[in-house]
Amino acid sequence: MTIENQILEQLSQIQDPDLNQDIVTLGFVKNLTVADGVASFTLELTTPACPVKEVFKSQAEELVGQIDGIKEVRVRLSSQSYSGLKPMAKGLAHVSNVIAVSSCKGGVGKSTTAVNLAFSLAAAGAKVGIFDADVYGPSLPTMVYIPNTELYFDGDFIKPLQFKGVKLMSFAYTVGPEDEQNPAIMRGPMVSQVINQLLTQTNWGELDYLVIDLPPGTGDIQITLTQLIPVTAAVIVTTPQRLSFVDVVKGIEMFDRMKVPTVAVVENMSYFICDNCNDRHYPFGRGALQSLVNEFGFKNTIEFPIHADISPAGDSGTPYVVEYPQTEMTQLFTQLSESVVREISRIRHGRLVTPKVELFEGRGVVVTVGESQYEIDAKTMRLKCRCARCEDEFTGVSLVKSDAIPDDIMPVGLSPVGNYAIGVNWSDRHSSIFPYDYLISISSPVVQAI
Repeated sequence: MTIENQILEQLSQIQDPDLNQDIVTLGFVKNLTVADGVASFTLELTTPACPVKEVFKSQAEELVGQIDGIKEVRVRLSSQSYSGLKPMAKGLAHVSNVIAVSSCKGGVGKSTTAVNLAFSLAAAGAKVGIFDADVYGPSLPTMVYIPNTELYFDGDFIKPLQFKGVKLMSFAYTVGPEDEQNPAIMRGPMVSQVINQLLTQTNWGELDYLVIDLPPGTGDIQITLTQLIPVTAAVIVTTPQRLSFVDVVKGIEMFDRMKVPTVAVVENMSYFICDNCNDRHYPFGRGALQSLVNEFGFKNTIEFPIHADISPAGDSGTPYVVEYPQTEMTQLFTQLSESVVREISRIRHGRLVTPKVELFEGRGVVVTVGESQYEIDAKTMRLKCRCARCEDEFTGVSLVKSDAIPDDIMPVGLSPVGNYAIGVNWSDRHSSIFPYDYLISISSPVVQAI
């Protein structure tokens, strides 16, 4: 066996935790050379913001260093390049991924989340831009202060502003000082046109991630953007109140209809930590976030606390993660950015494989995962529904009695809901959403005949 093959064999022990394959099979190892006992190669990862890149590097150095005759291991880290977005959006020609940050209710901390997510991605090594898509209430100029916001053209395109290497664009930058305090009075079609022009005619250059801070709601701007460009993923921000929970479901369903996967949910202002007792206190109650997990099967949900320094950081014009890079709160934003990066990597590489769910002779459903199958009868499945009408969101106690469900209940329609769940329409006109993991957990394995 050649020394190069020995190196590849050693490197094949390193598994990508998100793509579930070794780095050699995935094609991450590039430009392998061996000369005078020095092994050199590049690990070309899915993104420069890969959360485990330093782990890969140290593992590669250790494993290759164990080979007889290898005196030194030189590992370079790089990232794969993706083609840009639609050719019609020339300003976005070199943007790899678009992340929409959304909320259906105002005042939940969506813009704070969007800005700190963007700067967390940049801190991890990614090339990042932020587009403030809220014409009526733009937040970016306040949250990221730049002394001179005058815009210039770079050829036929607008040159974006920059702060700490992150590119910025907002409708607020297009108005003069005399109009900064005046409201933007525009109808929906005009707003959509403005957003279209600013987004596609800004020269974003090479970006790994463009974070779009959407306005609250599910209106013209959201529809325009998702139809204009292929949005890679969505992050939804909410708060613990019941009203926010109802609204966030609307946002999830909107993105689902637009074929945009929701990859993370942030529950902002979830709790605060008392200085005297150091305990968590939940002033707005608990249970809403868990209800989203139960109903939609989200893998990435994060509770953000009420924190005294968040608002002052936003008002001062310096993002919190830039001002306080070593705090526990910054670690939560880092956790969010890493979760988003990993889910996007799975999406781009086709690793979000969903189970196959089919009706089973009118008696229930059969779930197929790889070579395994699971079955559940209709009435049992109906009684296990965890929607707000069927289960208490705070206690988890079922609100449905067995004798209230007909014995001949049948599922009459199945449809995927996002990446993680299946929607079921029942013969009693009820509708349920079952996360795949939950559906499998309440089903019975099918014993294959020998």
